[in-house]
Amino acid sequence: MITELYNQAIARKKEPKTGSYTNYLFDKGLDKILKKVGEEATEVIIAAKNADKVEIANEAADVFYHIAVMLAETGVTPADIQAVLDARTGKQSHVHDRSEISNY
Repeated sequence: MITELYNQAIARKKEPKTGSYTNYLFDKGLDKILKKVGEEATEVIIAAKNADKVEIANEAADVFYHIAVMLAETGVTPADIQAVLDARTGKQSHVHDRSEISNY
């Protein structure tokens, strides 16, 4: 899914289309793209807190889309992310070494 979104973003970056929201984001630059990633992440958190499955799906789609645009803008590929995930596979977590969060 993220690879498809990423490939679409790369294609739009290479061949801009008038009126494209993706091109609007590229034109505005990384700060605008990151602002949207943050906004959409917050919205998916609120949707999850409200247990609204339809809204969770909609907002998660927005997060994935904006992350794909951010990856295209920064030159990080889905393969780069997969390599990190692959390197983590099978490693033991050290959560027991972390102090417990007690203040909310």
